[in-house]
Amino acid sequence: MLPMGRRKILIVEDEIVIRSSLKKFLEKQSFKVKEAGSVTEALEFDLNQFSLIITDLRLPGVTGTEIIKMAPGIPVVVMTSYASVSSAVEAMKLGAADYIVKPFDYDELHRTVTDLIPEEAAPIAPPIAGMLGNCEAMQQLFDRIKKVAPTGTNVLILGESGTGKELVARAIHNGSAQHDKEMISLNCAAIPDTLIESELFGHEKGAFTGATSARVGLVEAADGGTLFLDEIGELPLEAQARLLRVLQEGEVRRVGSVATKKVSVRLIAATHRDLKTLTQKGEFREDLYYRLNVVKLSLPPLRERADDILPLAEHFLAENCHHLGKPCLRFAPDTRALIESYQWPGNIRELENAIERAVILCETEEIPPELLAIESETVGSTAVERPGAAPEAAPHDNLSLEDYFQQFVLANQDSMTETELAQKLGISRKALWQKRQKLNLPRERSRKV
Repeated sequence: MLPMGRRKILIVEDEIVIRSSLKKFLEKQSFKVKEAGSVTEALEFDLNQFSLIITDLRLPGVTGTEIIKMAPGIPVVVMTSYASVSSAVEAMKLGAADYIVKPFDYDELHRTVTDLIPEEAAPIAPPIAGMLGNCEAMQQLFDRIKKVAPTGTNVLILGESGTGKELVARAIHNGSAQHDKEMISLNCAAIPDTLIESELFGHEKGAFTGATSARVGLVEAADGGTLFLDEIGELPLEAQARLLRVLQEGEVRRVGSVATKKVSVRLIAATHRDLKTLTQKGEFREDLYYRLNVVKLSLPPLRERADDILPLAEHFLAENCHHLGKPCLRFAPDTRALIESYQWPGNIRELENAIERAVILCETEEIPPELLAIESETVGSTAVERPGAAPEAAPHDNLSLEDYFQQFVLANQDSMTETELAQKLGISRKALWQKRQKLNLPRERSRKV
């Protein structure tokens, strides 16, 4: 069975109408589809990412069968409107997995595709409980979690807001010898500076105004288990000094007390800030930084996990349909395209919230893109709010994303390079090239690239 995110098909066809029709059909079957108009264009992709290639036999330049030897191990289906026994036999001799004739029967095509692509592995059995991801960065992260979890050492988790740092902490705790105890968690940014020391280390009765009774702090409560401090970069320097003593000496002293108590606590800390830079500014203790930074785990932002975005979206869709008692919904093709192209500044948390909102509001079997409520944000952030964006980039309210893209490219491609266009639109050069192919907006060779 294919790993999550590998149900990808590449269509190599120079006739745009046929290519678009085939793409639309396959996307309705929940396949992820990319397009190319020739073998040369197909080589712009990493062919190893696809689980199937469907190619026309007659293409501009080299014939479609040439891609067979360029993608060893990937099944290739050859299609042609020039049917003959000899061409079918020749294609099969060259290694084609199957051969279909245009105009093709969609039921027959679907059977051919599903025969060549097994059902993908369900994403409900991830390598780390509660975490999904098939990209290389996530696979490396899962491997490190499994290695560090049983050790009992301190761990520092780095990543943008919404990337799942607490999930990583919980996975480490669940894989540790302390998994039978509760993981104590605290978001350091959520507690006022005047109360943080009392919250962490506890206090004695009368230690300060309002301390009417003694209180056990979170460090004591986590004795023998795991303490997770999120956003540790916000911890005041005074509290940092107390925490350092816990890590160095294994003892805690309550606010207002002269007595210390021995504790054994595994600390997992997380932050979206650059602690090394904070130490250089004197805003974070260097000795504490090195105590925390025994093992460092970095979570990639969602925009760098292109292959994981749709599988995550499908997972959240199924999860929300189940929890909300909705029938099984599906994403419209335009919705899938929007999910893939959006930058997701709020990362997985934003994706999950957007899909929950869409499931609640959806009244049809297909979720349209507008229910994600991100289209206007995408256009605004990529074309208006970015520093240096061209004035003409401002979209009109009645334009779709594709209309806006087409107008912007046509208006600016004579004065901008492809790199500049991509930067203004907030996408990669590869995404720009793919969008050009989809909208039939090839760049003339005489223009800047």
